[in-house]
Amino acid sequence: MADDVQTAPETKTAEPPVVVKKYANRRLYDTRSSSYITLDNLAEMVREGRDFVVYDAKTGEDITRGVLTQIIVEEEGKGRNLLPTAFLRQLIGFYGDQVQSLVPKYLEQAMAAFAQQQEQMRAAMQKTMGSVGTLFPFGNMEEVSRQNMAMMERAFNLFSPFYRPQGEAGRGRPDGMEEVETLRAEVERLREELAAARREKK
Repeated sequence: MADDVQTAPETKTAEPPVVVKKYANRRLYDTRSSSYITLDNLAEMVREGRDFVVYDAKTGEDITRGVLTQIIVEEEGKGRNLLPTAFLRQLIGFYGDQVQSLVPKYLEQAMAAFAQQQEQMRAAMQKTMGSVGTLFPFGNMEEVSRQNMAMMERAFNLFSPFYRPQGEAGRGRPDGMEEVETLRAEVERLREELAAARREKK
């Protein structure tokens, strides 16, 4: 009796990021397609979910963060205003502040929660549109959109309690513990509101 042939399960490997080189003349070179590209091309890659890294062609330094920031500036310059002025002022105020290290992680969590809710809303739309004899619930969608906007505004406003004028620095608990605890409480409140919104949809 022949032995059963066992094959190893296929493993999916993540596609490596596209390597882009930026030259002194500010031109961007896509090493995968061997062609020059623009910031608009990189913005489209982000929307398509394609990962990329940008290196300075001369020094080899990773300048991806700076290039992504340039894309945001370009988009804002086209009138596609996404970042509220108050939020930008608050964000600038955190540079050099004692809670600066907490801001990136919090922004990631807030945006991840927002993206998750948007994905759930899309899934609900597809399910509703796919049901026979049902109509698109425009009223419900408007309510969900309002909830999303309110959630993002709250996320932006969460930073307000942490910003202190220079004269108030040093008050309260030491080492920014008061700010940390407030941040945790606000994140937990945001999670509870998301869970309540999910229950209302069911």
